[in-house]
Amino acid sequence: MEYEIAEALIEINGVGFRPNNPITFKSGMKSPVYCDNRAFPFWPKQWAKVIHGFERRIAEENIPCDVVGGIEAAGIPHSAALGFSMAKPSVFIRKEAKEHGTKKRVEGGDVSGKSVLLVEDLVTTGMSSLSGVHALRAEGAVVTDCLAIISYNFTEAVDQFADAGVRLHPLTTFEAVLEIAVQRSMIDGEGAASVRDWLSDPRGWATRNGLE
Repeated sequence: MEYEIAEALIEINGVGFRPNNPITFKSGMKSPVYCDNRAFPFWPKQWAKVIHGFERRIAEENIPCDVVGGIEAAGIPHSAALGFSMAKPSVFIRKEAKEHGTKKRVEGGDVSGKSVLLVEDLVTTGMSSLSGVHALRAEGAVVTDCLAIISYNFTEAVDQFADAGVRLHPLTTFEAVLEIAVQRSMIDGEGAASVRDWLSDPRGWATRNGLE
């Protein structure tokens, strides 16, 4: 499944490589790659692989799921599609509470006492995912697992999920994407080495490469 999903991501032009012209994440971290899963709904054949991949992972690992929850905004299409496919209720979790109305972060239904399976499109540092976990738990939900289409597998994220008592289940990793990209000559050896350097120590990468 890891390589099937990685190929699907490449097929929808959801990844790119910019080792010499890095992008800057919201956190301020510079990156030689970008990964965009938001195009999946435009590509139903590839998107179906993602949703069915989630279902397989849930079955294989016996992941508890009364309700499916998606993180605003990129996680919502995938969580809604998964909930529909499994005939499970779904909710979404706002990044911040509204300043008007109910001022809730969890929208869609009552999650108190229910096992909510969180769905993310991409896990970088894990901060947005775990903020969603805290919001769900504040509403009385039981959250033990998080599905993601892809993860960079940063140590920082792995540690934070472990500390929060949440198991992360990515369908693929950027290492798998990079392997396929090298095979298809989407990036040369020097560029691939730079990406691997970033994956091993993302916060120090820009300084090491004189890109600050």
